[in-house]
Amino acid sequence: MPRVFLRFLSATKTTAVSFSFTSSLLHSLPFHSLPNFLIFLISILISFPSIETLEFHFLMAEDSPCSTQLIDGNGNFNVECLDNFVRTTKLADCGLSYAVVAIMGPQSSGKSTLLNHLFHTNFREMDAFRGRSQTTKGIWLAKCVGIEPFTIAMDLEGTDGRERGEDDTAFEKQSALFALAIADIVLINMWCHDIGREQAANKPLLKTVFQVMMRLFSPRKTTLLFVIRDKTKTPFEYLEPILREDIQKIWDAVPKPEAHKSTPLSEFFNVEATALSSYEEKEEQFKEQVAELRQRFFHSISPGGLAGDRRGVVPASGFSFSAQQIWKVIKENKDLDLPAHKVMVATVRCEEIANEKLRRLSADKLICCRVGWLWRKVFKWVLSQGFGKLLSSILDTYLSEYDVETIYFDEGVRTAKRQHLESKALDFVHPAYSAMLGHLRSKALDSFKTRLEQLLNKGEAFAASVRTCYQSCMLEFDQGCADAAIRQANWDASKVREKLRRVIDAHTLSVRNAKLSEIIANYEKKLTVALIEPVESLFEVGSGDTWPSIRRLLKRETEAAVLELSNAIAGFELDQATSDTMVQNLRSYARNMLEKKAREEAGKVLIRMKERFSAVFNHDNDSMPRVWTGKEDIKTILKDAQSASLRLLSVMAAIRLDEKPDKIENLLFSSLMDRTVAVSSTRDRSIGASADPLASSTWEEVSPKDMLITPVQCKSLWRQFRAETEYVVTQAISAQEAHKRSNNWLPPPWAIAAMVILGFNEFMLLLKNPLYLLILFVVYLLSKALWVQMDIAGEFQHGAMAGIISLSSRFLPTVMNLLRRLAEEAQGRHTSEAPRPQQSLASQSFRHQTQQNPVSRSIPESSVSSNISSTDIDVEYSSPNLTHRRSTRTQDAEFS
Repeated sequence: MPRVFLRFLSATKTTAVSFSFTSSLLHSLPFHSLPNFLIFLISILISFPSIETLEFHFLMAEDSPCSTQLIDGNGNFNVECLDNFVRTTKLADCGLSYAVVAIMGPQSSGKSTLLNHLFHTNFREMDAFRGRSQTTKGIWLAKCVGIEPFTIAMDLEGTDGRERGEDDTAFEKQSALFALAIADIVLINMWCHDIGREQAANKPLLKTVFQVMMRLFSPRKTTLLFVIRDKTKTPFEYLEPILREDIQKIWDAVPKPEAHKSTPLSEFFNVEATALSSYEEKEEQFKEQVAELRQRFFHSISPGGLAGDRRGVVPASGFSFSAQQIWKVIKENKDLDLPAHKVMVATVRCEEIANEKLRRLSADKLICCRVGWLWRKVFKWVLSQGFGKLLSSILDTYLSEYDVETIYFDEGVRTAKRQHLESKALDFVHPAYSAMLGHLRSKALDSFKTRLEQLLNKGEAFAASVRTCYQSCMLEFDQGCADAAIRQANWDASKVREKLRRVIDAHTLSVRNAKLSEIIANYEKKLTVALIEPVESLFEVGSGDTWPSIRRLLKRETEAAVLELSNAIAGFELDQATSDTMVQNLRSYARNMLEKKAREEAGKVLIRMKERFSAVFNHDNDSMPRVWTGKEDIKTILKDAQSASLRLLSVMAAIRLDEKPDKIENLLFSSLMDRTVAVSSTRDRSIGASADPLASSTWEEVSPKDMLITPVQCKSLWRQFRAETEYVVTQAISAQEAHKRSNNWLPPPWAIAAMVILGFNEFMLLLKNPLYLLILFVVYLLSKALWVQMDIAGEFQHGAMAGIISLSSRFLPTVMNLLRRLAEEAQGRHTSEAPRPQQSLASQSFRHQTQQNPVSRSIPESSVSSNISSTDIDVEYSSPNLTHRRSTRTQDAEFS
């Protein structure tokens, strides 16, 4: 189980960056508990698409000594095998801590055997029992097992092989140049007995090495380690000087460029030599010597180590690409510029690493989406609290990883690519940053709206509330922007802040306008209530003091409303011009409202005139209804009523809110009242002698906008008014005449005097004979009873003929009723109300007769009333057209 877990950790090391975003989130959280660990494991699982990938990464964690063919015998570069080698051996993680050891030498000289024993590799070796033939074709790679630092063994195809022939040396030169360009240490395998020979097998090889070295522009210093095989009894101290002398001769004989004609060999190579015993004859001694030689390769790249100066070394992550490009240039038979090649490799590799980081950064977003609800539930508060720190941490993670992976590449290249990566990464996260600023802006705006509404509901001043809310919300927004700021970016949030300010100003203006409109509407409503009903009442009165009273009322109420309005809008801190405009608008509203009301009342002026005429004509000075008894002066009353109506017309003729004098009333009275009699009496005369002052559409000294009724309209209204009130006057006159007729039913005074004089003898006869007096008294009582029962006075009020007909139909029933009652009284019994039906019948007959009377139809109920009183009898009766009341007092003894 521990080994499995270690394998798992080893596998995840190669993909740790893929969930670095989740790791950075975990480190940014203030708690570390089981949920964090679960999130970590989920992120790891998301990073791997399948279980097979996990198994593949477990296999990668193991050291593999298997050799890989880098270049085949035909010179084809095996990119896939090299990439697989780099991936399985984790070469890319080494940075500059790696070394390359190449071996060259004649064919079948034991190169592969030496590498296998020296580095524990498994290169294919020649089977001596099957004969001597070519074993290694092309160039092979293998990881040196147990060597620190990471060391790559490169086995080159042997030279001077019969398979390629004597003339086919192109591949030898290409492979030699490739080894010198890549390897830090080049092992040259040579036989001991060839030392000192002019045509030995190692001299063509050295010539090839030195010749191709000239094709490298600014080559780095490489270590040439000559391995002398099958050492003889000759001491090594004697062999080494001879070997160096031969090498120097070869160097001097090689043609050089002009720039390197005098350059010594030591500028290009560190020449080292070692000797090994025969593997076949002295195997154990060979192995011991190889073991000693193996120790020299430990820490070979350290100062003083076996490797050269490593000036042109390429970081391990770019080894694959560098090898491909070097071989491509060599195949194209071009000169190899190692410094330029180093820059080119750095450019490509840094760009690849930067693109990989960008891809990883994009994948982190997908990881968050795949975590789903876990992201929303666990990290939601992180985004709102530490957005800038979170994104800065994420970007720092990727940029740090880039720095680590590109630290060994050319500084100028990696810096430029880092800036490009940072720019691309910022472009990638900029939408999130913009969205966060939008969220902060919306949040600040909502906060402003809420706080402003709360302060206004508490009754705070508008301007002070706006300032308080604006400062707090902008401070909150600035803090949010500072928290959302990304350390790697110098983004300016001023545009969003300015947009927030504009939105807040627009909302403030909207709320201010709404509040001001509400306040203005409130005071307009108060003005309407305070003015409409009093003004309407003043127009109903229609006196000469109507417009002065309206002006005083308008001034008083308007000034009060203006004062209250000024106090109400003081908290808005408006400029003087705006305040003056609002006050002026309120004054204009009050004036316009009165003008509108005046025009409305002017449309009802005829009705008002008739009401005024009726009030004055039908009521006395005490506002009591008039009773037309015949003593009233109808002509005078009519003139007063018409004057009052005409005065009302003059009041409604024009708007007089400005204290400007006019002559409307005088003109109407002089034209309509004073000329009424004259015009009616001279109707047949020509009226062209003098001009009509009312034959105009305007009033003098009155503005057209203030006119309500034109002079022509006044004349027309007055004509219509007279026509409609003439009937009332006629009814009054008829009522007076009817009252006179009702009070004149007795004989004239002269007739009464004649009766007294002529009846003197009869009067004296009655005095002399008292029995006649008793008979007369009984006749009087009977007559009085018949008078009351038959209402003779009432019957004759409607004419003599109608009275006679009514009395003749009621006389006999009334007499019989009186006799019956007298008989019952004489017997001492109370009678019931038997005569009532008769009386009702008589009343019905009376009503029927009076309804047929044409005179009574012309007298209305409201215009005529009569009172008739007596000292003996109290009887009420009514008819459709007349109401009478009589009062009598009857004594019970009279009916006994």
